[in-house]
Amino acid sequence: MFLDTLEGLNKIFKTDIKPPKVVLVTGPPGSLKSSFVYMLFSKYLKNRDEIGLYCTLEESVSSHLTNMESLGVELIYNMQIIDFSSLRKEEEEMDYLDFLKKSLIRFKEKYGDLFTLFALDSLGALYSIMEEEKNLRRRMYHFFQFLRELNLYAFLIMERDLEGNSQFLGNEGYLSDGIIYLGMKNRKGQIIRFLQVEKMRAVEHSMAPHAITVKKGEISILGEILD
Repeated sequence: MFLDTLEGLNKIFKTDIKPPKVVLVTGPPGSLKSSFVYMLFSKYLKNRDEIGLYCTLEESVSSHLTNMESLGVELIYNMQIIDFSSLRKEEEEMDYLDFLKKSLIRFKEKYGDLFTLFALDSLGALYSIMEEEKNLRRRMYHFFQFLRELNLYAFLIMERDLEGNSQFLGNEGYLSDGIIYLGMKNRKGQIIRFLQVEKMRAVEHSMAPHAITVKKGEISILGEILD
């Protein structure tokens, strides 16, 4: 997943993850969270007989694909994209978490062990449409366990600023197997994007921030940022 996908990730990861894993991908707006996950999945799935599912709650499928194409990302046939935007307008009272779980079960029944990757964009958007839910923390605990039972690489995107607001409920960091932070630093008036692994269970990795760039439709890791 990490060692043979995006250029330069082996500067951060010395060993790789194995499923099941639930990984949070966090950061402020504009830090390339969605792009990172989509590019990572695209690189992983290319030339593999596996299936990925990318679920977007914040934009339509066409909007997401337009954004990826504008970055020059290669679109691949074995990653399906679904969005809940139309459902949110039509059935505001629906149980979205239950609907999502049923969708994943149907996907697993259809593709079996070939279904290995799942991304949710984003966890904050899911919370926003479940804001009146009681026992939300308990439900999310069971949702994380549910993802592991499906034996998936599950990447959950969530907006988070280390120095500002966060959409965390408070227990995601404990429930997840890993946390990747995508951030931005201002250096002499220039914005530098970076990637930092805060935790990744059972994996040997660097915890230092590494500068990243986007070129030729791919996020590349340049090297460690030295303060």
